[in-house]
Amino acid sequence: MTRHEQREDEVRRMLETAHPQVPGDLAARAVERGTRLLHRDRVVRRALWVVLTAVVIAFVVWASVAEPWEVPSTETTPPLEGW
Repeated sequence: MTRHEQREDEVRRMLETAHPQVPGDLAARAVERGTRLLHRDRVVRRALWVVLTAVVIAFVVWASVAEPWEVPSTETTPPLEGW
């Protein structure tokens, strides 16, 4: 008997046995779980958007204060006055 035939026989034996009973509230439980998962995903997505927005705002504030695009001053000592 080949491996393929063994698998076929195993599937046939499984299909010939009595099928288990399905709970009557299975659909309601599935809908409830799906609703919870969708709600959790929505909350996580909103939290990520809030974090991303905060990061962008923090970056814009830092960039406007630090002005990293400007060339730093070449003066290393203060100008001499009064000599």
